[in-house]
Amino acid sequence: MSPTAPRSRTSTTSRARPGFRCAECGWTTAKWVGRCGECQAWGTVEEASAAVAAPAARATVPDRPARRVSEISEAEVGGRLRTGMPELDRVLGGGLVTGQVLLLSGEPGAGKSTLLLIAADAVAASTGRPVLYVSGEESVHQIATRARRIGATSEHLYLADSGDLGQAIGHLDALGTDVALVIVDSVQTVSSAEVEGRAGGVAQVMAVATTLTRLAKTRGIPLCLVGQVTKESTVAGPRALEHVVDTTLSMEGDRQTTLRLLRAVKNRFGPADEVACFEQTDTGMVEVADPSELFRGVRELPVAGTCIAVTVEGRRPLLAEVQALVSKSGAPNPRRGVTGLDSSRVSMLIAVTERIAGVQLYDKDVFAATVGGMRSNDPGSDLGVCLAIASAAADRPLPLDVAAIGEVSLSGDIRRVTMLSQRIAEAARLGHRRILVPAGTRETVPLEKIRATVIEVGTIQQALSALSNMDTGEARR
Repeated sequence: MSPTAPRSRTSTTSRARPGFRCAECGWTTAKWVGRCGECQAWGTVEEASAAVAAPAARATVPDRPARRVSEISEAEVGGRLRTGMPELDRVLGGGLVTGQVLLLSGEPGAGKSTLLLIAADAVAASTGRPVLYVSGEESVHQIATRARRIGATSEHLYLADSGDLGQAIGHLDALGTDVALVIVDSVQTVSSAEVEGRAGGVAQVMAVATTLTRLAKTRGIPLCLVGQVTKESTVAGPRALEHVVDTTLSMEGDRQTTLRLLRAVKNRFGPADEVACFEQTDTGMVEVADPSELFRGVRELPVAGTCIAVTVEGRRPLLAEVQALVSKSGAPNPRRGVTGLDSSRVSMLIAVTERIAGVQLYDKDVFAATVGGMRSNDPGSDLGVCLAIASAAADRPLPLDVAAIGEVSLSGDIRRVTMLSQRIAEAARLGHRRILVPAGTRETVPLEKIRATVIEVGTIQQALSALSNMDTGEARR
């Protein structure tokens, strides 16, 4: 009698057992829970259908054979499509590429829809070809009201309101094959009748994005998708959505200010660290070609506790005014308030300024902020923060024509930062005649064409000593 064969441990039972999946991020678990263990969202974990083993793929004859890269001509690739907004084109790397899929995300009210509507009108007017704007959030009449307010009235701009993927493709087919641009606002509000789940769920978002991406690549039409964000400012839906698209842009801005920063997070056809500046007005999004003016205070006489720091956003150097206020504190634990800067880094700079530079701050309240609603985490502004704090503590203004560049270490040394030559050139261009830079800058940065006095400082003490010998009454030119 042969022994009984051991039962094979296959995954048949585990595949047949239903699991649970988060509708927001796709996290899976064996049992139901009320809160997702990945995105921490409540009430999004739903029962998932049992997994079915997919059959093995078989080789088939491809529709288009593989081609040598040398055989593909420039005419086939095509040029870039200008959006009519130089700042947007610069972030994209020169414009939209044929068949490019772009995902624009941002908080509600940041200006995503307005920006794309302006771009759609400019493309329709410049090319004379149809541009389709499909919205699943607003009606045609609501979009038309906003379009008239911002002056987007091109006769080649078509509006459609539909949350069904099939109807959106039907609108595209009705316009023919010469469509210049398609905009879908937003991808989380469009659903397919062939896919189970609610609109905005993982399955629906991926199905809609995949179908529209394949359609854009096949027909060679640039596609712009608007993406909603969560309370953590990340794109709602599966993370794989950002991998499907070619370009991901993020619209950032404080609700208390009109300034908006458009940042390239991912870009297959251009730089992935570019930043464009816009100002949100009643007539739409206005490009800001020189945003440094927005982040500096304009005054005729110097004020204690202010210093001009040169930061970098993407590849663009920006001048930002750092302000500090130091006042006597009667509490056992003095307050530390920070706006627009990294609070933990400012706390470190306060300690370095007190310990290395000898500025007494342990019994004083210290507040630090930027002007114009700017947010900066660039270490190149460290020296400006320290000088502003020291100026406020001593109640002695810094000269108006002084700018500071450099990272401050725990030892009080001033280190060099990236794009140092561009920072110096930008400060000199905007009229700052005396620029404090880290020691050793002259050895690595050409300064022959800089129309300013570049002062090298190695420590905070050297920087304060150099400033003590300057005249503070000179106004900025």
